Amino acid sequence: MQKIVVLDGATLAGNDLGWEPLQELGECIIHERTPATLTLQRAAGAEILLTNKVLLDAATLAQLPELRYIGVLATGYNVVDVTAAKARNIIVSNVPGYSTPSVVQMTFALLLELANQVGLHAALTRSGRWSSAPDFCFWEKPQLELAGLTLGIIGYGAIGRGVAQVGRALGMDLLVHTRSPEKDADASVRYVDLDLLLSQSDVVSLHCPLTESTRQMIDGARLAQMKSRALLINTGRGLLVDEEALAAALNRGALGGAALDTLATEPPPADHPLLLAENCIVTPHIAWATRAARSRLLAITVENIRSFRAGMPQNRVA
Repeated sequence: MQKIVVLDGATLAGNDLGWEPLQELGECIIHERTPATLTLQRAAGAEILLTNKVLLDAATLAQLPELRYIGVLATGYNVVDVTAAKARNIIVSNVPGYSTPSVVQMTFALLLELANQVGLHAALTRSGRWSSAPDFCFWEKPQLELAGLTLGIIGYGAIGRGVAQVGRALGMDLLVHTRSPEKDADASVRYVDLDLLLSQSDVVSLHCPLTESTRQMIDGARLAQMKSRALLINTGRGLLVDEEALAAALNRGALGGAALDTLATEPPPADHPLLLAENCIVTPHIAWATRAARSRLLAITVENIRSFRAGMPQNRVA
C-alpha cells in the first residue's frame, strides 16, 4: 500500500474534523505543520504527498524519487512546481469548487458589514451607548442600502456567478468583467471592460485567478477610477491588490471602504498598512473554513487519490 504523507493538515482539520476517510486508504502520516527545513525529511519515502502551503519546488521534487502523486489541499496550486512534476512523471491534482458556497457567503458577510456596521454597533450597544442615548436609536456610521446599487464582479467563474446570484436577489445591478465573456455568457449580467466596471460600480468584488496579468491589478491608478464612496471586496487573492495604494486611498477618503479576507503576506506583519487603514475590515482568510467546505475538501482529496490509484486521475493540473 502506498505511503501517504500530509505535510500541513492543521487548517483543514481544525478542531472539528477527523482524518478517518484518508486513513482508511492505508498508511498515513499526518503533520499539522511542516517548516521548510523538515520538508524533505518528512516527505522521504512517500508515494503520495499532500500539501496546502508547503512549497514543493523543483529542487525538492528531485530528491523524492519514490513520489508519484501530489495532492494540493486547495484550489490554487502555485505551491507546486508543476513543470518539474511533469518532467518527473509526478501527477498533481487540486480540489476545485469545494469552497464556492462558503466564499460567496463570506463575500456578502464582508459587504453587509461595510454597509450596516453590525459589529461596530453591537460593540457600542454592549458598551452602554444605546442605554444612554437620548433617542430610541442611534447610528455611529451611515447605513447603506444595497438595492439599486451597482455590483461590479471581476472574474466570473463559479464563485463570481454565485456572487451575482446573491447580488441580484438583493436588488443590485450587475456588471461583469471576465477574460472570456463568450465562454462565460450570461444574459442576466452586463459584460464590460475593466475601466467601465471600476468607474460605474458602487461595489467591486474580486473573484479572478492570480496571474501575471492580474497581479496588483487594483493599483493606485485603478483605485482612482472608482467612485469616491465605492466599496472594494477581496475574497480572491491578496496579490490582486496593491495594498499600500489601497491603504492610502482609504486614509485620504478617496474610497468608501474595503473588506478583505486575504492579503499578500499571510499572516501579515503587525504593521501592515491595511490593519490600521480607515474604513477597512480584514479577516484572517476564513472564507474557505466552514466545516462544510473543509469536509468537501477532504472528501474530494480522498476521491482524487482513489482515482489516481485506479489509473484515472481526476482534477489533474500536471
